Amino acid sequence: MESQTAENSPLKENSKPELEKDLITWIAPSRPFKRRDKQFYLTAISIAGIVCLILFLAEGAMPVILIISLIFLYYVMSTVEPENIEYKITNKGIKVGGSKTEWQYLGRFWFSKRYDTELLILETSFLPNRMEVVIKSETKEEIKKVLKNYLSEEEIPPSNLDKVINWFSNKLPQ
Repeated sequence: MESQTAENSPLKENSKPELEKDLITWIAPSRPFKRRDKQFYLTAISIAGIVCLILFLAEGAMPVILIISLIFLYYVMSTVEPENIEYKITNKGIKVGGSKTEWQYLGRFWFSKRYDTELLILETSFLPNRMEVVIKSETKEEIKKVLKNYLSEEEIPPSNLDKVINWFSNKLPQ
């Protein structure tokens, strides 16, 4: 057998793995937030109560428990303000609060707005197929410029579930 020389080996002595470097860093809330008023909760609980009554008569207690727990979760998320976390875009991927998602798991990106908060939305290859990142409006163009080097900018058409959620949220008081 012939032994490999330094010239024939797949790894050269001078080749080193590329080090991770931060391209953009910012601090923003961990999620969009809007404080709701008493009228909103009264309407939401009324609608949930009617749906719970119908489901209780049709299916039993389990769907009712699920709806009550979802209403409680929404109440908590609407009253507790989100913490500020650090976001980073690096040459290896995107870090959100210290958790990294590599470029190979990301697809397209686009920008959106919810509750007067700017969002960067990234298509992912794992469930739930979407990652939403809160951005500051002054960093939007810089983020767009950097991301175009790694991903394509194209908004995904809303799924049927997205359409139902948007329709329902438009019916509730703002």
